[in-house]
Amino acid sequence: MPAKPKIGFYWCASCGGCEEAVVDFAEDILGVVEAVDIVFWPCAMDFKKADVEAMPDQSILATLVNGAIRSSEQEEMAHLLRRKSQYLIAYGACAQLGGIPGLANQFSREHLLRFVFEEAPSVVNPNKVRPALDAEVKGHHLTLPELRHVVRTLDQVVAVDFYIPGCPPTPKITQAALKALLGGNLPPRGTVLAPDIALCEQCPRKATKPADLSFAEFRRTHVTHSDPEECFLAQGIVCMGPATRGGCEAACTCGNMPCTGCFGPTSRVRDQGAKILSSLCANLAPKQGKEIAEVLAGIPDPVGTFYRYGLPKSLLRRRVDLPAGNGNGKES
Repeated sequence: MPAKPKIGFYWCASCGGCEEAVVDFAEDILGVVEAVDIVFWPCAMDFKKADVEAMPDQSILATLVNGAIRSSEQEEMAHLLRRKSQYLIAYGACAQLGGIPGLANQFSREHLLRFVFEEAPSVVNPNKVRPALDAEVKGHHLTLPELRHVVRTLDQVVAVDFYIPGCPPTPKITQAALKALLGGNLPPRGTVLAPDIALCEQCPRKATKPADLSFAEFRRTHVTHSDPEECFLAQGIVCMGPATRGGCEAACTCGNMPCTGCFGPTSRVRDQGAKILSSLCANLAPKQGKEIAEVLAGIPDPVGTFYRYGLPKSLLRRRVDLPAGNGNGKES
């Protein structure tokens, strides 16, 4: 009997929703288990790093890595799994674009550590103690991974063969990707395995989107009652649909929530946030500075709105400041 193709799953800097997406196959996961040999999935089964290190290079058909790269351990595992896998797949928004963890690129590493361990309202730490990367405890040498200065996408660390988008990816596109892998029916490397169309094309509200938009104000979903059938943009509610790839089955808009952009841009969009920002600003009703500022005040968190999932992959990538007393702009 021929050996089954070997598949791996790994979890880096993310919330764990992508792992749940695999479980969301429900009874269909039995077909996956029957067709493949899962050789690495530490979230669900007892696998160790040493198990992967002992495998021959390229012996795993495909590894689906979810999560951004934030720590030295995640970077090390990305290189290891790249070496052991024929195909390395960025699974989900965090691996593909940086995801929610990527919003940390608005701050320096020192800023984050200081807040989490010293300044957060729930923290009581008068001695300002922080976890040490190396420590001796009762005769044992303990180590912790190092937090890198920036959050990176998987392909900013290692070569990636394919991308499965979403926060999390839907079971439908995940199953389609696995079938393509197992059947050898694969598109060119570098392809995003989801429809290359804007979400608006799949949105049930498409017919109500006006040809000409004019924004006199921006309304937020938690302070307004939105029409469950009308285009969100027509209601003055920011929706990332025009700048976002379809394939999610319009789950959010069907649930009366605007698209937040988790499937990333189509192949025709270089910077997802800049795309929607330029579109919205081009359609502002006021034309004078003060009135324009009043309308834009309805979007109090532009980075979190337009780059919620894709800051590390964007043209901006991160915020860069010159720390006091350090003229070279490098973090100390």
